[in-house]
Amino acid sequence: MTVDSPQPAVRRLLGPSVPASASSDGSSLPPAPRSGGAKVRILETASRLFYDEGIHGVGVDRLISEASVTKATFYKHYGSKDNLILAYVNTQHERVQQRFEQVVGDAGDPQSAVRAWVASLVADVNDPAFRGCAFLNAAAEYHDPRDPVRQVVAMHRDWYTERLADLLQEAGHPMAGDGADELMLARDGAMSGAYAGDAIAATAALQRVADRVLAG
Repeated sequence: MTVDSPQPAVRRLLGPSVPASASSDGSSLPPAPRSGGAKVRILETASRLFYDEGIHGVGVDRLISEASVTKATFYKHYGSKDNLILAYVNTQHERVQQRFEQVVGDAGDPQSAVRAWVASLVADVNDPAFRGCAFLNAAAEYHDPRDPVRQVVAMHRDWYTERLADLLQEAGHPMAGDGADELMLARDGAMSGAYAGDAIAATAALQRVADRVLAG
């Protein structure tokens, strides 16, 4: 694995156990809508609206209307918008995990896995539905690092960096932790730069960083 009044650009620059159709690593785009019960439909509606328009900008009445549920049904399943927001970011994290592991599992070796991950990010940022990283977008809306949303974002980023470090260690990188930090920073920059400006330049820079890191 984001995000109705006009939203500041910075939030958009910043990325659920439901599979995504547009992103091969699941790092930013919400899942494609699918049929399901009211609880699923509410979460899918929230995923689309929060990512496209911002978490704070989407009200409960809009969510209820677009999910085609009653107010009683909404509160029965989620209790509050805050609970729905936490369900959104947690589900985004689960989705990213699933898609990341799929990319790694399909690769033949750790270096190929890193390159496949980069290729998936390139495809992601070039998708017409791309609106930046859902987790960076969420972090830009929640300034207090103690906020539960920020805590999920921090957990997600720790997991992400650790998995990249695992791949680099398996590939024999002498400083896998440092390399993972560089890859994560390059990934953040590529997603921000691609959305705000030139996607070709941003992803080319990401690929150059990945090449240097993999070279050890």
